[in-house]
Amino acid sequence: MPRYHHGKVQFKWCDNCGTLLLGDKCDECEGLGRAFLVSSPGDLRPAMQKGVELVAHLFERHFQAASVLKNKLIFFNKVAGEDRTDEIVAGGQVIGTLRFDLKRDDFLLDLRIEGARLIGADAKKNVVIMKPQSGHLKGKSLSGSEVLEVKGHFQAGDPLIAVLGNLLSAADAKVPSGQMKTAEKALHIRDVEKLAERWIPRSAPAARFVSANRAHFNSLESKAVSDVKSFTSSRKLPVTLSFSGGKDSLACFGIAHKALKNVSLLFVNTGLEFPETVSYVHGFARKHRLKLLEADAGKAFWEQVDSFGPPAKDFRWCCKVCKLAPLTEMIERNFSEGTITIEGNRALESFARADIGFVESNPFVPNQTILNPIRWWRAVEVWGYIWWKELDYNPLYEEDFERIGCYLCPACLASEWKSTSRIHPELHRQWMDHLDHWSSVAGSDHDFVRYGFWRWKVLPPKMRKLAEEIRLKVPRQRSDRIKLTMTRGVSPCLTGGYSIEGVIATPVQRPFGRVAEVLRTVGKTRFSPEFEIALTKSNRGAVKTFGGGQVVATGETKEKAERMFEAGVKAYLRAQMCTMCGICVKNCRKGAITIKFGPVVDEGRCDQCGKCAEVCVVAHYYDKLVSSEPRVKTQG
Repeated sequence: MPRYHHGKVQFKWCDNCGTLLLGDKCDECEGLGRAFLVSSPGDLRPAMQKGVELVAHLFERHFQAASVLKNKLIFFNKVAGEDRTDEIVAGGQVIGTLRFDLKRDDFLLDLRIEGARLIGADAKKNVVIMKPQSGHLKGKSLSGSEVLEVKGHFQAGDPLIAVLGNLLSAADAKVPSGQMKTAEKALHIRDVEKLAERWIPRSAPAARFVSANRAHFNSLESKAVSDVKSFTSSRKLPVTLSFSGGKDSLACFGIAHKALKNVSLLFVNTGLEFPETVSYVHGFARKHRLKLLEADAGKAFWEQVDSFGPPAKDFRWCCKVCKLAPLTEMIERNFSEGTITIEGNRALESFARADIGFVESNPFVPNQTILNPIRWWRAVEVWGYIWWKELDYNPLYEEDFERIGCYLCPACLASEWKSTSRIHPELHRQWMDHLDHWSSVAGSDHDFVRYGFWRWKVLPPKMRKLAEEIRLKVPRQRSDRIKLTMTRGVSPCLTGGYSIEGVIATPVQRPFGRVAEVLRTVGKTRFSPEFEIALTKSNRGAVKTFGGGQVVATGETKEKAERMFEAGVKAYLRAQMCTMCGICVKNCRKGAITIKFGPVVDEGRCDQCGKCAEVCVVAHYYDKLVSSEPRVKTQG
């Protein structure tokens, strides 16, 4: 079972057959294979057409030595980096790392010693011959006075092969080729080894990878099929398959198709899908004669984006509005008694899924039980299984997309966004124009959008470092957050207890009666339409809310006053920024909520359990939406 951990992960390579091994031995030649290491977590995946072309381009651009990679199986291993960063595995060795540089808007290659050994005899440029060296060299910078010959033209930062007498080195240029012989620090030694016999991996087609691992794929399938059968056989609920158009849900189709007789496909069309994905999903359902249930979000994203601002990695409001809301409605309409849904969630996709179980409940769709039969599979196992079963996959994968999702998702890589501009320039231009307009209104310049800073509400260290490098002044958090002005912090009341006051300004101003409705989920509420005042009382205290956004809360203790204040502010936000997604309705166990131009609450049924706030996109992202400034000092 793969787990996120530091260090290295071991794989095996069959040198006889020229392919990666996933099991104990090669099913083609029965060899045990040679062990090699990659960086954790080791979620290898095969390089598809554009990925192979990218690797060949980098080796040709820097060394004019791409021919040695022809017909070789190449795999990528994702590692931490500024943007896309992948170890390149060929011949059972990590020959280099490719990374997308945000400043250059281009891919760069970091050569490993194994890569230098592989192409050294063929390299026609980016080669430096130096005087023989001794002592510890790894990690050192060498002077130009040690340089004897320079082959080709290159720039500072480019990868080099350095020959130092009987030593071979993978290096980086500290200066351009023209300054190599005169620079105090000419090149940096990454790694070094003694010159040895040239290493040439064997050529192999993708089919060889499948045939060498047949037993492993059969074992994976048997376990997953058994798990699905065991769970579903004793339950009288219809079984569905979440089919996004991606590789993981496709692998789950292979499992479901073997385990069960009748499975319907669930597809959520967010309105932001690639055209290829929509076409692929519909075509797949027709080919396999499967019932396809499609939940269409329509224009929900574009109707809400002005209110919420662009989604971000740490602020994915779009997922609830464009995915969960239509999915919840579709499941309730088609499966009133509930459904068991097979999904392609994998532990290695993210830290959030690292401890995923086989059976999960959907916290936002109460009548859906989730099964995760491939939770411990690596990406390379998913792809091998797909090839083994000869399943047609989304053509976008051949364009070097690692994952398939919404075309403008903030979680996608800048390198993938560049690919989107090549494949669908009109979609790329539409979103960039929107971001530029949003950025200008927010007081940022084009570089804020160009370098992808919009993709976070609160910038991570790597992006703050990038801002320093390009000398761009950016706030630590996006400036489009809703302002909550604290007019008085928590302070003792003259009549006893504590109070707290503030004013919140939302980008949308709806009739105040809607605020009063949502406040009924906080406590018993009295509302004056004439004066636009609502008074809400609960066992935590009381909160007065005004049409102008003023919120005044009181409580017996500081903690109760603060909790009541936050509940009042959240209720105000939920009413003013309601997307009418209906998730609160589906999750209300008392049936106290309906949607009519916003939530309408039956106060007689509502027991103020707070479940509706827990599942609401507005309340869920309260900390990301609201900025409390200036904060008045607590008194008392």
